[in-house]
Amino acid sequence: MSMTRLTKLILVTADHHPLHKYFKEIAEELSKKYGVPLEIRVEDYLFLIEHGDTDEYGMAWIPQILAELDSGEIFKVLTKPILDSMGNISKENDVNASIKSIESAIPK
Repeated sequence: MSMTRLTKLILVTADHHPLHKYFKEIAEELSKKYGVPLEIRVEDYLFLIEHGDTDEYGMAWIPQILAELDSGEIFKVLTKPILDSMGNISKENDVNASIKSIESAIPK
């Protein structure tokens, strides 16, 4: 039986968004860690409505990081920053949460 593998990371973003650079850094770090390409989609809301996180009205926001498996399945990696106890953005928390999302999607 073949193992499910991660084939790519997908960052849906917009250059002008305040968190664009932050999410891009995290996505690039994960791309290096897992040795997979990073695809950047600019303002692809339709893709996010289908695969990402949406609000109660079904609207998607950016930026969001998703990933694709070799089975074609797409899953959410990081859809919003995870704040620390002081209410600040924590890159370490976000990278760790992203790794956890990826690891739980890939069967051991």
